[in-house]
Amino acid sequence: MIKKVDHIGIAVKSLEAVLPFYTKVLQLPLLKIEEVDSQKVRVAFLQAGETKLELLEPISPESAVFKFIEKRGEGIHHVALGVESIEERIRQLEEQGIRMIDENPRLGAGGAHIAFMHPKSASGVLFELCEKKGMKG
Repeated sequence: MIKKVDHIGIAVKSLEAVLPFYTKVLQLPLLKIEEVDSQKVRVAFLQAGETKLELLEPISPESAVFKFIEKRGEGIHHVALGVESIEERIRQLEEQGIRMIDENPRLGAGGAHIAFMHPKSASGVLFELCEKKGMKG
């Protein structure tokens, strides 16, 4: 079951270059910055009402975010949907013919368990399933 839009991922070339827009112009609170080695990105989370914005800065040319920026430029990268029982949700989606990038959940930012649907199964949108076990929001 989808609980909410957990966050919207935005690919950026440099956190330092764009953070002033989000924190000073939009006046969104910066929650934290962390590195996610498994995805080769540095992320900044900002609170935007009940949803978060996740700014994604690639830290390696091998990062999927680096390749995304090279191909499409900076901008919206993905929409993360908060779910319960992520393993069960992945199986349900696969049974409905949805192609998954991640057939099993992996560790994402903030210790969340995540899995991405292939955009070809979702009209070109990259959706992320996000389960935060034992965490608020």
